[in-house]
Amino acid sequence: MTTIEWTVQLRFVVALALGFLVGLERESTKIEQQKLVFGGVRTHPLISLLGFGCAWLHNVGAEFFLPAGMLAMTVLTGIAYVAKIKSERYGSTSEVSALLTFVTGALALLVDIWAAMALGVFNTILLSEKARLETYVENLNKVEFLATLKFLLVTMIILPVLPDRPFTRFELNPTAIWRIVILVSSIGFVGYFLSKKFGERVGLWLSGLLGGIVSSTAVTIAVGRLAQTSPQRGARALQAAILAGSVMYLRILVLVAIVSPIFVDPLWWKLVVLSVVGLALSFRVTRDGGEEHEPPPSLQNPFEITPALMFAVLFVVLLVATEMVRESMGLTGLYALGALVGVSDIDPFILSMIQVPSLGDIVVTAVLIAMMSNTVVKGVYFGFLVPGERRAVAWRYAVWAVAHVPLLLLG
Repeated sequence: MTTIEWTVQLRFVVALALGFLVGLERESTKIEQQKLVFGGVRTHPLISLLGFGCAWLHNVGAEFFLPAGMLAMTVLTGIAYVAKIKSERYGSTSEVSALLTFVTGALALLVDIWAAMALGVFNTILLSEKARLETYVENLNKVEFLATLKFLLVTMIILPVLPDRPFTRFELNPTAIWRIVILVSSIGFVGYFLSKKFGERVGLWLSGLLGGIVSSTAVTIAVGRLAQTSPQRGARALQAAILAGSVMYLRILVLVAIVSPIFVDPLWWKLVVLSVVGLALSFRVTRDGGEEHEPPPSLQNPFEITPALMFAVLFVVLLVATEMVRESMGLTGLYALGALVGVSDIDPFILSMIQVPSLGDIVVTAVLIAMMSNTVVKGVYFGFLVPGERRAVAWRYAVWAVAHVPLLLLG
């Protein structure tokens, strides 16, 4: 496949096109909203070409033209901004966009063409999506935003200063441990964000799917409590819980693929089979007359500092416990530990197990036992919270748990 040779002529066309793109957006805003904006379908292409021309002169030796052109554009937009304020119109978006259009035109000649294209396209998107962005900001939960910001800030401060070497005979590497915390929190945050954004619009079934990316156990308890207060939602809540459990297998598969790819080959098809079994068990005609749009289950933001630190502590404890159990009790002890951790979050146990590739098939068996235990426990949790669905819960989760057995025997 031949690659495009970005000649000066083609770069000129790109600069002109990107200017027109922004100009069309400004012109449509001027027409739709009946308000005066800086520049339009003619002005922005000219600004982009001005940047391109100044960059051309810069390349042929007249280097002062580029900063002079930028200064001239800054003065021009400054005058327009002052005039706008005097007429009691506020906001500098149009003026900043015009300056960015000048930069885009210059970059179309000076650097890789993707940089100019990216700036031009994002300039247009941010201008055209103003209303949607403002609505999102208005609906933003400030507490959650600050919690996420604190987590990211702490991560940027903590990670660079953590020693990147193993300590103790258990080879605990602080940097590696915190990276795993960031990985798990990031995957969970994707599900948390999607559940918050879309779950309420569609219903509990989608909340279950998306919430399973965060924590299937947490979703099971949350929807169980919802059905406890509203028994008519029991069937829908059960469906959401099973869907969350189905996603758990795929989430674990992604974590394994990132942290220790050596275990993907013996695990992937087994986890996919168990996920498909869960999806099949979730298909049912719901008996309740619940509303089409129901509130999503309440989940904790994975990017908060407290749950992240708790995960790190639990991961270290299980990493040490796994090694000690293996030394003192052998395989039976590891399998028993896998069954025991199923009562809570199994991610730390699984991630601690796959840190030891030398265990081979033992890891695969222990992981499946932990998952089977966790599936049984989730069924017990839901059945305890929703007595009216106990029969449906019992046979579905029993079938699901039994489905693990042949996969365990296959090694």
